[in-house]
Amino acid sequence: MWITALILAIGFGLPIAVLGGAAAQGRAASAALDGIARQPEAAGKIQVAMIIALALIESLVIYALLISLILLFLGVPSAKGLMQLIGK
Repeated sequence: MWITALILAIGFGLPIAVLGGAAAQGRAASAALDGIARQPEAAGKIQVAMIIALALIESLVIYALLISLILLFLGVPSAKGLMQLIGK
């Protein structure tokens, strides 16, 4: 029963993370293009800042994918397993 809930959670959680990342990347690109249009001489600095921001946003989506795959293939550990893992 818990595997079904886990698969549903992954099935809903990952698309939400992807949509959030896509929306954030769209807003970042829009703001950068707006800034470049207002001050073309600052285009280089704005572009570098935008690329760094887009990389950080994309890394969050990759982390969500990684966590989803870990939960899907390894499952959720039990409380006893977690206590043994941390040594208590």
